[in-house]
Amino acid sequence: MDLRLDMDVQKLEAEKLKKGKNKAGEDLDSLKTDYKKLRLSMRTAGLGKTSE
Repeated sequence: MDLRLDMDVQKLEAEKLKKGKNKAGEDLDSLKTDYKKLRLSMRTAGLGKTSE
């Protein structure tokens, strides 16, 4: 009985971790996209260059 409960708890925790991992992956992809857009905007505006 106790082993069955422990197994159920472990399954629930594993599912929660998978969901968290998927969410983190989506957030990372979103950040990468935002960063690329920002870099393009900076390049277009001429920002980020050092003056000589």
